[in-house]
Amino acid sequence: MKGKLLLVGFGPGSEKHITERAKEALQESDYVIGYKTYVELIADFIEGKEVISTGMSEEVSRAQAAVKYAEQGKKVAVISSGDAGVYGMAGLVYEVLVEKGWREADGVEVEIIPGISAINSCASLLGAPVMHDACTISLSDHLTPWELIEKRIDAVGAADFVIALYNPKSGKRTRQIVEAQRILLKYRSPDTPVGLVKSAYRDREQVILTTLADMLEHDIGMLTTVIIGNSTTFIYDNKMITPRGYQRKYTLTSEKQPLRPHERLKRENEPWALHEGKEEAPPLFELGMKALRLLDKEKDIPAKEVTFPKLIESIFEVAVSPGVANKKFSAQQLLVLSAVAGEEGSVEYTPHHQIILRVPTENPQQLTLQLQEAGFIISPVGDVLAIKACDFCDGEKKDAIPYAEELQERLGGMELPKELNIGINGCGMACYQAVNDDIGIVFRKGKFDLFLGAKPVGRTAHAGQPVAEGIEPAQIVPLIERIVAEYKEKGHPNERLFKFFKRVKNIQGFEYRNMEPKIMIEPAPCGD
Repeated sequence: MKGKLLLVGFGPGSEKHITERAKEALQESDYVIGYKTYVELIADFIEGKEVISTGMSEEVSRAQAAVKYAEQGKKVAVISSGDAGVYGMAGLVYEVLVEKGWREADGVEVEIIPGISAINSCASLLGAPVMHDACTISLSDHLTPWELIEKRIDAVGAADFVIALYNPKSGKRTRQIVEAQRILLKYRSPDTPVGLVKSAYRDREQVILTTLADMLEHDIGMLTTVIIGNSTTFIYDNKMITPRGYQRKYTLTSEKQPLRPHERLKRENEPWALHEGKEEAPPLFELGMKALRLLDKEKDIPAKEVTFPKLIESIFEVAVSPGVANKKFSAQQLLVLSAVAGEEGSVEYTPHHQIILRVPTENPQQLTLQLQEAGFIISPVGDVLAIKACDFCDGEKKDAIPYAEELQERLGGMELPKELNIGINGCGMACYQAVNDDIGIVFRKGKFDLFLGAKPVGRTAHAGQPVAEGIEPAQIVPLIERIVAEYKEKGHPNERLFKFFKRVKNIQGFEYRNMEPKIMIEPAPCGD
């Protein structure tokens, strides 16, 4: 059975502004996937649905989960506020599909359900500010270099566009809106009208009319859309209005117009147009041929004068360790690390007995080869499986080492819903604290004890649940493989193993027991 992806834009968030097709799509879906805040906004429409909600910056994991479930034959709704194709999830879902070789003819079906974007909903509350040419610019530089955003602001400022700024400011990003104002003041009057709309059509809606010079005097955050007028925009009776240009040809206060309908498109009555009231511009073919002739004349441009855009270097990020049991770096390995990192790279030691190497490079394959030749174990970084073994008392307690190395070979670096650490201790002392990892394995009296679902951080942190003891050595690797496979298949994006265990109640026959400590919290002295 072929699945389906429904990319749903639900508008500003109010029930009245969600389209009927969006409501239908949510109802017919098996899964609903989205950012936590957006899931809460449409809670009334998704009761009884399997909901996967994740936090900010988890967009990729949401897209990957949606594609995975659709490929399993499910109908999956991926939600975005506003319109899914305007700074929403539609493009990213397509990118994930493209990476997997998806084709429309035989792949999962994709339907995009349009919604009201912020530029439209916010404009309606301000009046009619986007009646003429307008553009949207996101001030978030988490994915787009600020240098490029600056160029775009400068270009639209010079071109006199009405501008809608998305993601204008956050707790950490405070300079971007200041820089945007500075650039636009080069081209526009300080009195240019500006509209600030926060949480359009939601409970905490706020609408402010101000000017380009004074806009930073008001509260601007991630839920604010900033609409900046062009040179003709004006404010009248608390409404922000951008004229379309009708006053050039029409008398707005008279029923009788100076130009009759058949005269209004004549060249002599449009001296501002491209033809400037003169004879018609040459056809496109003639213009194209003229351009080709000009290029032909300039074929002999000196090579030194030809410029190419600078290649964008990727960041090669990899976890490096000298071995599963071995914790000692040789002098030669340290020299290789230093050479690979160079002046622009970084080397970071982690609590997971690994070193994270980050290097800007256009040739990561060459760096990988250098590290492998130096005897390093290398693994990807992110939501992957990592083996954390003790040093087995410098190899004196060596019986469990082959099983740790086999787990590394079979599972190390596997992509998972969330990072997962398998801790392995070579004796019952468990001094490397395997029981505090997602999966804890302790070798004791020739057999293995197994712990599942530790919560390593937080005020309710706890060790893993002891689920089995005396596991035969030949059984431990296949058992761990089955546990990991179940988590990989059924785990939600960004869901740690302890949360998964709590949700499904049973993993490979092991029943969940609540290990969280009961904590009584005293009231704060201030009463908060």
